[in-house]
Amino acid sequence: MKAIRRTLIATVVAALAAALVGSQLSATAAPAVVLKFDTMAPVTGPYVGSSNPIRGINGGGKAWQLDSAMGLLERNGHLIVHVRGLVLVSTGANPIADFKAVVSCQTITDGAATVTNVTTGQFPASGTGDADLETSVALPAPCIAPIVFVTSPGGAWFSASGV
Repeated sequence: MKAIRRTLIATVVAALAAALVGSQLSATAAPAVVLKFDTMAPVTGPYVGSSNPIRGINGGGKAWQLDSAMGLLERNGHLIVHVRGLVLVSTGANPIADFKAVVSCQTITDGAATVTNVTTGQFPASGTGDADLETSVALPAPCIAPIVFVTSPGGAWFSASGV
C-alpha cells in the first residue's frame, strides 16, 4: 500500500512540475506585444504637407479623416493594421489604390539616439478607405516608442497610431 501511495504521489508531483515548466516555456515563447492600438490620428491641421513632419515623415498633402483603426506590433516584427474609412475630408473618398505602412522606432546607433523607419510593401485600399495589412518587418533593436503610420505609396502619412 505504501509503495502504491509513493508511486501515486511521485506521479502527481511529476505531472504538476511538467505542467508548470510547460506553462513557463509557452509564456516565454509567445511573441511580446510591443505596441497595440485601437485608434489612429488622421493627418490634419498643421501636419498636412511637409511643414511639420513626424520622425522625418511628411503628412499627406490634404486633410484626411478616419472612422476606425486598430493594430498590433510584436517584438518579432509581426505587424497587423486595419483601417476603416480613411478618406479625404474634402471628398469623403480615398483616391489611393494602395497604402503602405511605416513602423518608426527610436533606437540607438553607435551610441547615439536615432530614428529608424521601416516600410512595408503596398497593400490594397478600397475607395471607401478600408484596408487590412498583416506582414512582418525587420525591427531595429531596440525599438523604443514605436509609431505605426499608414502612408501613400510615396511615403506621406495619412494616419498615425495614437490620438
